[in-house]
Amino acid sequence: MHLPRPTAPRLEPIPKVAERAREVMENSFANAVNVIATIAHSRPISKAFGEYAQAILYKGDLSRRDVEIAVLRMGWNCQSVYEFGQHTLIAQAEGMTDEEIYLVTRPIPEGNWTPAEAALLQVVDDLYSDDCVSDATWAEAIAHFSEAEMVHLIAAAGCYRMVSGLLNSTGVQRDDGVPGWPTAPTATG
Repeated sequence: MHLPRPTAPRLEPIPKVAERAREVMENSFANAVNVIATIAHSRPISKAFGEYAQAILYKGDLSRRDVEIAVLRMGWNCQSVYEFGQHTLIAQAEGMTDEEIYLVTRPIPEGNWTPAEAALLQVVDDLYSDDCVSDATWAEAIAHFSEAEMVHLIAAAGCYRMVSGLLNSTGVQRDDGVPGWPTAPTATG
């Protein structure tokens, strides 16, 4: 069960920061102006988060696809529509299909996940539900991921749980072009 999410910002994005962020992202597939301009209320946190998020997203040992699966799953678990929408755009840029993105929101057996991807999703679910990966999940995950990848996976899930809580609590609103929750794929025939 989740608390209702704010429908309006509790902290308004800082206009000057939003203007600079809009210029920087002018030719980007992503539009994260509101989150950047909201987190900017705390310069030290904004700077530290930017560096940490860049390490999680682009410098760790997991594949980019695996990172995005983990981030999307945690965003879904936390019911952070802003987080999920932003990372939908990133996941699409990384080659994930709309169906795969939708399946991240479903129980693991409903997806056509590889054994490694199913283990990754279970790691995220364990961390979300109890802040600890169970012995059974750990044994399955370590069969697919190196120790460095396990650290990266746990850090990614934890980072984006914190981000989801920040976004949900401050009421950051989706930027233009950022999708909401996915819908079930329609059968073609």
